[in-house]
Amino acid sequence: MAQPMRIRATMAGDVADVKVLMNHPMETGTRKDAKTGQLVPAHFIQEVTATVNGAPVLNANIGGAVSKNPYLGFKVKGPKAGDKVVVSWVDNKGDKNSAEATIG
Repeated sequence: MAQPMRIRATMAGDVADVKVLMNHPMETGTRKDAKTGQLVPAHFIQEVTATVNGAPVLNANIGGAVSKNPYLGFKVKGPKAGDKVVVSWVDNKGDKNSAEATIG
């Protein structure tokens, strides 16, 4: 089960600044377990999407080269204070997570 994400969205003029901290182990599949010497299976976020009031504003494909608990920041021009931002991800094992915030 995916751990909760932390998301914050603030307005600066006519631009929304969105910051997201995604809790995820982001294993590449090439690291060995220190105790067993076995490879730790790959487990990483593959796709991140974001919407504002249901309209897509971001679609990113990422992979195992991204560090544990990735941080994503992006800006969107046009939304207004009170609009809803939803950020979702899907990983290589089919796990999904989503979080939403109101732009303040």
